[in-house]
Amino acid sequence: MSSVRTASQILSSVMSGDRGRHTLPERLCQDCAATLPVNGVGLALMNDAGHQGVIAATDGSATLMEDLQFTLGEGPCMDASRERRPVLQPDLAQTADTRWPGFGPAVLEAGIAAIFAFPLQVGAIRLGILDLYRATPGNLDAEQLAGTLAYADAAVIILLHLQSKMTPGQGLHPQLGDPLDSRAEIHQATGVIAVQAVVGLTEALLLLRAHAYAADRPLLKIARDVLTGTLRFPFKEDDHG
Repeated sequence: MSSVRTASQILSSVMSGDRGRHTLPERLCQDCAATLPVNGVGLALMNDAGHQGVIAATDGSATLMEDLQFTLGEGPCMDASRERRPVLQPDLAQTADTRWPGFGPAVLEAGIAAIFAFPLQVGAIRLGILDLYRATPGNLDAEQLAGTLAYADAAVIILLHLQSKMTPGQGLHPQLGDPLDSRAEIHQATGVIAVQAVVGLTEALLLLRAHAYAADRPLLKIARDVLTGTLRFPFKEDDHG
């Protein structure tokens, strides 16, 4: 008998989880990463205009994977959304550098060896992308692929469920909109660093993350320091942080 859970079973697990600390998209990603043989999962909003921002990621590598795609405008999630089909990359070392010249080298350096991107859509309407990564190369087998598709279906239902709680004109549900606002500031700060340090966007994002790690401060706070001019790159020893 197959051990693959249905979308309904996944939703039951996610809805009954810890409601205090994490959003529904975050709980879905955590459940997915715990159930399938992957190291991390990310969820982003996508529409006809392109990447609209990251709303959930299970760990630092998943966050970096999503931030790079959001900042650079390239990567498996971009292709999956545009082509409206899963993009499965079981061995990035063989394909990433040539297919995504900005994203590929950075994600490989971060220790991500495989990515599987699944579009979230209702008919012709694009909603988002579910991204899974592995630290070692390897395909998803048939049962694992079926399980991932069930998680993608559950993600669609969660996105629609959250937004259905909002009346027309209210904008995105807080569980969808608040993370986007934060990502937008990180995206803007990355652009500022690219100009200040005379580097590409990939290098700028990595500089931002490295400084946040070294200073032991949240990435968003470092990004806000950059946007207010408190922190400049290259930075001096007496800069804030």
